[in-house]
Amino acid sequence: MRKSTPKKRVLLPDPKFNDTHVTRFVNDLMEAGKKNTAYTIFYDALDIVEKKKGTAVEIPALDIWKKALENITPAVEVKSRRVGGATFQIPMEIRESRKVAISVKNLILYARKRSGRSMADKLAAEVLAAYNNEGGAYKKKEDTHRMADANKAFSHFRF
Repeated sequence: MRKSTPKKRVLLPDPKFNDTHVTRFVNDLMEAGKKNTAYTIFYDALDIVEKKKGTAVEIPALDIWKKALENITPAVEVKSRRVGGATFQIPMEIRESRKVAISVKNLILYARKRSGRSMADKLAAEVLAAYNNEGGAYKKKEDTHRMADANKAFSHFRF
């Protein structure tokens, strides 16, 4: 390898919760460089989660969001590999940074696909669904795990 890998950039924590995971999420949520709008959407979504969660649950909205991300984080994924003219789907474990990236992107993707008035409403609904082990992002994780389990016979082709 000729070039060295670039250094990881340090993310500053967000202003409200002082958490770098929130900043990472907001950076992926952001469109056209509008970070303030992305922060507003995220904070509004957490306010909606706080209202919708009910009185039975005594957990802060940020912890519900973190648990939802944890619920939709995949452990394995399948990668295509050509062996002797045939293409096999080979299950591989995912490194930690990629797990976070996949879960964040899936949560945002399936929130955008939902029907609702505002993005904050849609994001709050998807966070609550992921917290309860349902919704599009959770289904995507389950499908990925099911695909890896079905193809575990090809795991000896790992590179």
